[in-house]
Amino acid sequence: MSNFTISPSPHIHGGDSIEKNMYGVLIALIPAFIFSIVFFGIGAILVTLTSVAACLIFEFIIQKYLMKQRPTIWDGSAIITGVLLAFNLPSSLPLWIVIIGAIVAIGIGKMSFGGLGNNIFNPALVGRVFLLISFPVQMTSWPVPHGFSTVDAVTGATPLAIVKEAVKNGQSVADALASSGISTSNMIIGNIGGSLGEVAAIGLLLGFAYMLIRKIITWHIPVTIFATVILFAGILHLANPAHFADPLFHLFTGGMMLGAIFMATDYVTSPMTHKGMIIFGIGIGLLTVIIRTFGAYPEGMSFAILIMNGFTPLINRYCKPVRF
Repeated sequence: MSNFTISPSPHIHGGDSIEKNMYGVLIALIPAFIFSIVFFGIGAILVTLTSVAACLIFEFIIQKYLMKQRPTIWDGSAIITGVLLAFNLPSSLPLWIVIIGAIVAIGIGKMSFGGLGNNIFNPALVGRVFLLISFPVQMTSWPVPHGFSTVDAVTGATPLAIVKEAVKNGQSVADALASSGISTSNMIIGNIGGSLGEVAAIGLLLGFAYMLIRKIITWHIPVTIFATVILFAGILHLANPAHFADPLFHLFTGGMMLGAIFMATDYVTSPMTHKGMIIFGIGIGLLTVIIRTFGAYPEGMSFAILIMNGFTPLINRYCKPVRF
């Protein structure tokens, strides 16, 4: 009796490719980029173009001259890393710091592990956290939305920082938001201080809808993160409304939308199974609320995703798909 050698599934090509999915994500990022230009003007364009160009150049140099490989910079992955890194930066950040972030994101976060498909941590977040630790003043000087005004950009605190400082000084959350003029509508459209790509929740949600319709990602990780944040932030808010912000505030501020939709769903650094994705999302949501509420930093999304990236191999080991 002859034996048959069967290659691992799937056996039918679904029509997907790295390039198709990567450029699909880039299309989904366009609405948020448009909002960033509207609110932050030329600074948003310069930071994004610098970040993308630097990521492409450094990946090309590393692949061609250090790893002796055929460069694959046009598969879209380096461009996405550049855009996501830029989206996590202030629009007023000096361009030389943006270039350093790109070096770290590509060189350490991606290529040191062997390139696309081998990295453990999200490269853009590796670059962002490195810059936050290395250049804390520049990375926390958030320009107030000013569009294409020729007046020098005025810096201000993010809603998360305002609330954290207010609670520290014994002021209630509601009073802090009211005195700062921060409303839910401003948080949704992006008329607040923050990183250039994280402020407009509506733009990010449009991108989310596009990726779901095109089946570039599934709902499991983003929706699980949102549900976990709503649950735990809601419990804290009900326990002490004056001390803890409401769930909607946590959803529409900081890097919540950007991280949950575009960074936690990274194919390489997130679990493979739906069960694993849900565990992954719960961990990110819980850690984000804990860091935001009790940690030293006002924002916790980047740290939460990177921590859960480290747990992804373990999650994949214990949440294996059913064998055919």
